[in-house]
Amino acid sequence: MRIESIRQQLRAHGAGPAHEQRVLRLWAQAKPQDSGRRRLEDFMPATVRDRLPALSAELAGLATLRSQHPGEDGSARLLVALADGQTVESVLLPRDGLCVSTQVGCAVGCVFCMTGREGLLRQVGSAEIVAQVALARTLRPVKKVVFMGMGEPAHNLDNVLEAIELLGTVGNIGHKNLVFSTVGDPRVFERLPQGRVKPALALSLHTTRAELREQLLPRAPRISPDELVAQGEHYARTTGYPIQYQWTLIEGINDSEEELDGIVRLLQGKYGVLNMIPYNSVPDLAFKRPSWERAAEIARQLHRRGVLTKLRQSAGQDVDGGCGQLRARSQDAPAIEAPAIDVPIHWAPRAGGAAGPG
Repeated sequence: MRIESIRQQLRAHGAGPAHEQRVLRLWAQAKPQDSGRRRLEDFMPATVRDRLPALSAELAGLATLRSQHPGEDGSARLLVALADGQTVESVLLPRDGLCVSTQVGCAVGCVFCMTGREGLLRQVGSAEIVAQVALARTLRPVKKVVFMGMGEPAHNLDNVLEAIELLGTVGNIGHKNLVFSTVGDPRVFERLPQGRVKPALALSLHTTRAELREQLLPRAPRISPDELVAQGEHYARTTGYPIQYQWTLIEGINDSEEELDGIVRLLQGKYGVLNMIPYNSVPDLAFKRPSWERAAEIARQLHRRGVLTKLRQSAGQDVDGGCGQLRARSQDAPAIEAPAIDVPIHWAPRAGGAAGPG
C-alpha cells in the first residue's frame, strides 16, 4: 500500500487536506486517532470518523511484530510481518534510531549479504515503510530512521521518497536524521535534491577497487568508487549533510594496506565520515569477520592519515541478526555457496606482527 492510497480513501469519505494530515500524523507517530487537543467531533466530518476504526485496523495490519530479538548492545532486531504474509526486518538501534527495510529481498546480490541471496521478491509500499516506524514507536521512541535494512532503496525510489516526505514532515523526524542508503544508483543523485525533504545520504563503498566492487556487488550500477565519491561530495556540499560512506570490513578481502591507501586517496578532505563495520558472519558463507583489534587498528591508521573513521558494531551480533538472517531462519532458507572472489588478495603484516591475508 502507498501513502497516496490512504489519502484517496480519506478523500472518498469526505476528508480535506487538514483531516488527511491529522490522520497520517497520528498514525506515523503511533498515537491514537482520538488523541490531540481537539475532539474528533469538533473537527472531523462524520463520514471520516465512521471510517477511522476500519482504517486504523488496516494501517495497524500493514506491519505486525512476528518476533523480537534484543541484543546486548541495546538494539533489537524485529521480524515484521506484512499484510500479505511476507516478512521483512527492522532494527531498533541505540539512541532512538530505527533501521527499516524497503524491499522484500534485494536485486543487487551483494555476495556477503544474506538478503541478496534470495533476490527481489517484491517492493515494500510507502505505507508499509512508514508502518515499520509506527510499529517501532509502540516499542520505544524513534527519532532517527535509516533506510539500510533489506533491499536497495534506489530500486524502490518512488515509495521510499514518499515515505521520507511523510516522516520528515508530519512524522516528526529531522531531515538529517533520515538516512537514505544506496550502492550508488545515478537516479538517487538526480531525485534526492529535488524533494521537499532532503535526507542524509549513505553510500555503500566497501572497496576502492572498481574490479573488486563489481564482484562484491555484482548487480550494482557500474559506477567506479572515484565517481561514487565525487557524486557524494557534490550532494554533501549541496545539502550541508556529510556523506556516510559504508564499509563492511571482511578479512582478507578489503582490509589490505592497498585498500587503506585507496581510502585515504578517495576520502581525505571530503565532507563525510567512513563507517567501518566488521562483517556480520553468515554461517553458510565463507567470508570472515576480522578481529576487533585488527579493525580498531585500521580505524586508527585512517584517523592518523586524515580520514574521519567510525568503527561500528553491527547491531545484533549476539543474536546472529545480520540483514536477512532472521527472515532466512523463519523461511528455512537453503544454504547457498558464496561465489569465489577472483581479485587477487594482497598479503600484509597484521598488527602485532602476525601475518595473514589483508
